Amino acid sequence: MTGSDATPSFRLAYVPGVMPDKWVRIWNERQPDVPLTLTQVPAGAAAERLLGGDADAGLVRTPVDREVFSAIPLYTEQTVVVVPKDHLVTAVDEVAPEDLADDIVLHPLDDVLDWESLPGRPALERPATTADAVELVAAGIGVLVVPLSLARLHHRKDLTHRPLKDAPESSVALAWPEDAKTDRIEDFIGIVRGRTVNSTRGRQQPPARGESGNADRGGARRKPAPGKSAAGRSAGAKRTGKSGRGAPKNDRRGKPRRRS
Repeated sequence: MTGSDATPSFRLAYVPGVMPDKWVRIWNERQPDVPLTLTQVPAGAAAERLLGGDADAGLVRTPVDREVFSAIPLYTEQTVVVVPKDHLVTAVDEVAPEDLADDIVLHPLDDVLDWESLPGRPALERPATTADAVELVAAGIGVLVVPLSLARLHHRKDLTHRPLKDAPESSVALAWPEDAKTDRIEDFIGIVRGRTVNSTRGRQQPPARGESGNADRGGARRKPAPGKSAAGRSAGAKRTGKSGRGAPKNDRRGKPRRRS
């Protein structure tokens, strides 16, 4: 980890479907003097952009080349099948691959799922992008299997989706070039892992503007003057009435005298 960074901002790349908004908001709260620059990149181009120095780190889809990149897995997405709203599979809560045997299952060139064998029937041509495949689903050409976040990203009112079991899944990770870890990357790691500002595992943050290193300054309780304790002051307050006159004296029989 380097002690200082060459760029005045933290540049974060992310692939379609990933929603970094929460982490960016926390970054802006904790690092107001270090702007975070977001750049969306195609899933297949993320590694090249990171190695080319276009971003300091990236929210990418796995797998990544661990000989070149360091990566922290973040989460794994549910896989769904995108279909027209009047499709037969909308009658069930979960779809099995065999339920798609009679359907053309579109396989875009930017598919992020690692298939051994695609279910259903293959299309004559592969769509160039997931967005193009969604348009073909809306036209009734076939169905599309994608991670849930991509189904939401390309949502249309005339389409819906259902979970597809026994299908490959896509995971998302925070990655950066192996030899290019910086303090800012370490700070962002702390954010995505849910560390607090003062976490001992994260970098020590400087005190907020106006705070003093002396924790007792302005907040410490004053010590009583020598010879006077808090208990003594309290006892003295009880012996004196509201008027300031002393308590009534007792007569010889021990009964208090009545004041006239």
